[in-house]
Amino acid sequence: MAAVGVGGSTTAAGPGAVSAGALEPGSATAAHRRLKYISLAVLVVQNASLILSIRYARTLPGDRFFATTAVVMAEVLKGVTCLLLLFAQKRGNVKHLVLFLHEAVLVQYVDTLKLAVPSLIYTLQNNLQYVAISNLPAATFQVTYQLKILTTALFSVLMLNRSLSRLQWASLLLLFTGVAIVQAQQAGGGGPRPLDQNPGAGLAAVVASCLSSGFAGVYFEKILKGSSGSVWLRNLQLGLFGTALGLVGLWWAEGTAVARRGFFFGYTPAVWGVVLNQAFGGLLVAVVVKYADNILKGFATSLSIVLSTVASIRLFGFHLDPLFALGAGLVIGAVYLYSLPRGAVKAIASTSASASGPCIHQQPPGQPPPPQLSSRGDLITEPFLPKLLTKVKGS
Repeated sequence: MAAVGVGGSTTAAGPGAVSAGALEPGSATAAHRRLKYISLAVLVVQNASLILSIRYARTLPGDRFFATTAVVMAEVLKGVTCLLLLFAQKRGNVKHLVLFLHEAVLVQYVDTLKLAVPSLIYTLQNNLQYVAISNLPAATFQVTYQLKILTTALFSVLMLNRSLSRLQWASLLLLFTGVAIVQAQQAGGGGPRPLDQNPGAGLAAVVASCLSSGFAGVYFEKILKGSSGSVWLRNLQLGLFGTALGLVGLWWAEGTAVARRGFFFGYTPAVWGVVLNQAFGGLLVAVVVKYADNILKGFATSLSIVLSTVASIRLFGFHLDPLFALGAGLVIGAVYLYSLPRGAVKAIASTSASASGPCIHQQPPGQPPPPQLSSRGDLITEPFLPKLLTKVKGS
């Protein structure tokens, strides 16, 4: 994905994007390696921290905040942040920003309206995630939520006519098997369970969230093919629709209670941490993911599952048994195998068949790439902006 500069220009995502001419090859390679490690750390922390923070905030004793208000606040903060970034791209010129937004949002209203569908689905997905995490242990949710890889792949095949390799189909089967084992462990009792939790409702919510994540991400990619809008403009438009639709959902689901107790009822520093993480996490990942290839994203997802499990044991008294470990291990392996580029399998086969020398394997010119997974997500991670990281032409 190209990086958007302050002046609106695009820069290459390679290691020399900052000052390629001033860096020696060795230092450029070292800098790129450091950026990859930083990207890995950011992706792992983002993947795990959001789930753990939501779980922590939803299980604290005392007044429970309204999840619909947190979704709205995250959309507002995300939209304001993207607006400020666009303002910086226009070098602080308010007139240029207003003219740009008028042209991009109002004059090209058809492109704007196209984003109403993914925005609606993302808003629904965000609310479903609160339901799921409130009823499932964080580790169980983190493993089960990887079903979004399966739904994204299936929607990519159906809507974008993409093809998957046999290894990818096998990894999807492995993924489904691992999730099924984890859910069987959960249904079998898997440790003490709070009385106010409903694992059935949690499972239904996470499956619906995975379906909505896969469809919305692929739909978003489909409608943005050939679009000239930057990633910040598209997320500003998503934020506008997300705020409006979130308010409608708030009024429909919890309007009476919010009117009686107040919009910020039950908000604590932990809740604000969740809102900030939800709003800025996806945007932060958008900045660093250009330094991470598919293998690194898959590795980050696997590490985040391990981190969530370890943290759940220490923070929430999660009981780790052999059945959960088996299922989680299958999911981690499936994520890694799915993220391998097609050429990697050929390279392994070629290496085992012959040691005649190095061979570079590239994707065939006519073959579309496999679905890009957002690190949470998938179509990238968050949890909440699955296609935030899709490369947009001109972005």
